[in-house]
Amino acid sequence: MKIITVNVNGIRAAYRKGFFDWIPGQKADVICIQETKAQIDQLDKEILQPKGYFACFNDAVKKGYSGVAIYSRIKPDKIKNKLGWTEADDEGRFLQFDFGKLSIVSLYLPSGSSSEERQAIKFDFLDRFMPVLKKMRRQRREFIICGDWNIAHKKIDLKNWRGNQKNSGFLPEERAWMDELFEDVGMVDSFRAINQEPEQYTWWSNRGQAWSKNVGWRIDYQVITPGLKEKVKSVSIYKDERFSDHAPLITDYDLQL
Repeated sequence: MKIITVNVNGIRAAYRKGFFDWIPGQKADVICIQETKAQIDQLDKEILQPKGYFACFNDAVKKGYSGVAIYSRIKPDKIKNKLGWTEADDEGRFLQFDFGKLSIVSLYLPSGSSSEERQAIKFDFLDRFMPVLKKMRRQRREFIICGDWNIAHKKIDLKNWRGNQKNSGFLPEERAWMDELFEDVGMVDSFRAINQEPEQYTWWSNRGQAWSKNVGWRIDYQVITPGLKEKVKSVSIYKDERFSDHAPLITDYDLQL
């Protein structure tokens, strides 16, 4: 089973940059999208229904903002798109597909970089989302939570960690939250399960020459329940083409959908 997750920073912009020409050659079973920045009625047929895929979108109420989607080769048994609080549900930040005893999620966790108000909303989201993650962990099913978590967990996960310790995305409180997720709750960072190399980034600022100099952050994850840890076969970050300021994170699992 091959799963791709990517923040497209506008699904129509990614379409113009060739993202949907790239998809068929990947032969992915599931593709999780974040930051669609569009309403369903604004999308072309090629985006709404790529050939061979079942598609579902969870749009934000606000036009041109946030939103997540999932493309799957198999229609899910069940779909969930609510977390239960306004900031998450009105901003289209969560979409879950259930296949038998496996759930695959597309998640777009808030950024706090634009203002103190947005950082407060991010902290509130983290506080509310942790119990959800703990409940997932207790269930008799496996989860793959794909998405832009907007947090670099450790120093190895961003280039300029010294200068970013007071910036959203690398705040001590955010990193402690990730510690709790992986150490106390027991969820697994599937990428780090098999790749411990430095300079493995999924997002680069548009400022300066961040992309060309690889001054990036690893903020996109496929977080999995521990029962799937031994099923991770390969992980990669696709950088041959640029569809967004994020790169697609690709994971192969020893599973069948």
